[in-house]
Amino acid sequence: MSSAPFGVTSMVAPLQRVLVRKPATSGDWDGAGWRTPDATALERQHEQLVELLDSLGVEVVVAEALDQQVDAVYMHDSSIVSGQGAIPLNMAKAVRKGEPAHAQQEFERLGIPILGTLEGDAYLDGGDHFYLDDSTVAVGLGYRTNQKGAQALQRLLDPEGIHVEAYDMPHDQGPDYVLHLQSFLSGATENLFVVYEPLAPVRLLQDLKERGIDWIAIDDESYHAMGCNILPVRPGVVIVVDGAPKVRSALEAKGVEVHAYDGTDLSLKGDGGPTCLTAPLLRA
Repeated sequence: MSSAPFGVTSMVAPLQRVLVRKPATSGDWDGAGWRTPDATALERQHEQLVELLDSLGVEVVVAEALDQQVDAVYMHDSSIVSGQGAIPLNMAKAVRKGEPAHAQQEFERLGIPILGTLEGDAYLDGGDHFYLDDSTVAVGLGYRTNQKGAQALQRLLDPEGIHVEAYDMPHDQGPDYVLHLQSFLSGATENLFVVYEPLAPVRLLQDLKERGIDWIAIDDESYHAMGCNILPVRPGVVIVVDGAPKVRSALEAKGVEVHAYDGTDLSLKGDGGPTCLTAPLLRA
């Protein structure tokens, strides 16, 4: 185990420390794009996810719920942690504007340095970034992340020698619907990903192939069951939302150990899987 309290330059290196936020149990669900969840189930499923992470050896830091801010449970989107510190982001979705400031408060409480923030019309969601290796971050350009956001991230990561490679994403269902890079791309090991090809940029798939990365291509049914949103705990060990059996079988056929949680209310009703629910603080 690393003695450092933070540091992330990989999507699949052993997850040692993670930040999560308890869910708000009331708010404008419709305005945030949720299908109204059951409050008791929401809290119970979040607690079960925390227990699962703990049972797999991950130190879980739990932040309190933000009253009425129903999307704030999806901690992955409001910030990025790099090898040298944290970057509170700037979110394009109006109802999520306040979340990065709350994330910054958590980082300061934990003693994690702030490298900088995104401001003005430079927008970026954490779900739109993905480490291809420890010196390359893919960023998806869509309705939640723009070119100015990618450029701002590049400036902040320059001192670490990290290159930001931007990829244009499809319109899909439009600006009111959440589509992140990590909606259709997840890692199981350094060289095995899970991909929903119909939404993936051609150039990204070509780059993955050039890197020698293999992937499991999932079908429409599995995609809509959040089968492409998987959280690596360490290479070859992942957490998934229960309900995508074909993805689970395909992963297990490749030797991947799969752990599932009930995300009926926590994930499926808000369109946020296990990666969305977690903000990795330390992968090493």
